[in-house]
Amino acid sequence: MKNALGRAASSLRKASGTASRDGGEDRVPDAALLLETLPTPVVLVGQQDHILFVNSEAESFFARSRSLLRQETLSDLLPADHPLFILLHQVRQTGNTVTEHGVVISSPRFHYDGVTVQGAAVAEFPGQVLLLIQNASSTKVLDRQLAFRSAARSVSGMAAILAHEVKNPLSGIRGAAQLLESSVAENDRELAVLIRDEADRIRALVDRMEMFSENPEGRRPVNIHRVLEHVRALAENGVAKGIPIVEQYDPSLPPVWGNRDELIQVLLNLIKNAAEAILDTGEPGQITLITAYRQGLRLAVPGSDRRRHLPLLVTVRDTGPGIAEAIRPHLFEPFLTTKTSGSGLGLALAGKIINDHGGVIEVESRPGCTEVSLHLPVVRDEGGGMS
Repeated sequence: MKNALGRAASSLRKASGTASRDGGEDRVPDAALLLETLPTPVVLVGQQDHILFVNSEAESFFARSRSLLRQETLSDLLPADHPLFILLHQVRQTGNTVTEHGVVISSPRFHYDGVTVQGAAVAEFPGQVLLLIQNASSTKVLDRQLAFRSAARSVSGMAAILAHEVKNPLSGIRGAAQLLESSVAENDRELAVLIRDEADRIRALVDRMEMFSENPEGRRPVNIHRVLEHVRALAENGVAKGIPIVEQYDPSLPPVWGNRDELIQVLLNLIKNAAEAILDTGEPGQITLITAYRQGLRLAVPGSDRRRHLPLLVTVRDTGPGIAEAIRPHLFEPFLTTKTSGSGLGLALAGKIINDHGGVIEVESRPGCTEVSLHLPVVRDEGGGMS
C-alpha cells in the first residue's frame, strides 16, 4: 500500500480503459472521476505548488470553488512556514509516501485542528504531489452531539424536579415573608423583605429552568435569513450596540424546519456572547454572521434506521480572545459560566433547542477567533417535515 496514492495519482492523466471479466467487459471510470467520488479532500499540486486538481470535498474543505483554487498556489492558502511544505519537499526528494498527523490548517475562511495529510509522488510527472486530507472534524461533531444530547436530558430532568419540588413550597415561603413584613418590628422588616426577594429570585431561576422541559414547540418552514435580519436589528440596538456585524449569506438556501422564536433566542444569545467576548478585549472587533449549504453531515435518528441530513450551516464568528481550552469540553453544561453575573444557562439552553430541532451545535475557538456553528435540517418537501 506504500505507493497506492502514487499509483492513483499517476492514473489521473490516463483515459478510461476496459477490463475483461468472465468473457464480458466492464468500463473502468476515469481516475479523476473516482477521486471526485471520494468523501475526503484530494488535491493535486504541481512543481511550483500550483493547484492542478481538487475534488468536490476539497472545495468544501477550503471554502472555495475549484475554479478559484486552480488559479492559486498553496502559498495563497497557507503560511510559508506551514508543515505541509516540508511534507511536499520530503515527497519530492524521496519519492515515497509521507504522512503528517495533527496538522492545523487555518485561514480567515476556515480552521481545522488535528488534520492528517498524506502525500504521494506522481511517478510519471516529476514534482507533482497528490495530497489526501483526512479531517477529524466530523468525528468531533458526532462526539459533541452525543454529549449535548446527554446534557439536554440531564437538564430536562432537573427542570422537571425543580418545577415540581421547589415552586410549591417556595410560594409558601414568599407568602409567609409578606405576612412577616406587616407584623414584625421595623428593624426586622428588612430581613422579611430579603426573604421575599430571594424567594422571587429562586422562582425566576426555576422559571428559566422550565424552558428545558421536554415540550418542543411545533415546527414549520422558517426563512433563516429573516430570522438573522431580526436578530441583527435587536443586537445592533442592544447587546451588540457599537460592534460591526458583517453578513456573509448564501441567498439560495432552502427554509429551515424549525421554530422561529426558538431560533431567534439561540442566535441572539450567541451574538450576545460574541459581543461580550469582544468587549472583554478592550479592542475593536467585529461579529460575522455566515450561512452556507454544506453536503455531507448526516446523523442517525435515535430509534430508527434513518439518517438525518443537516446541510444548512449558520455560523456566528467573533474576533474575541477565544475560549480557554480547559472549559471547551464543558461549554454546554448547565451553570458553567466565566461571567461574574452569568447564570450558565444560555449555552445549555441553546444546545437543548438545537438538539430538539434535530441539529448539531459546534464550537471552534482559537485566539482571536471563535465560531459557533449550527447544523440544521431543511424542509424536505412541500408536505413539510425535515430532511
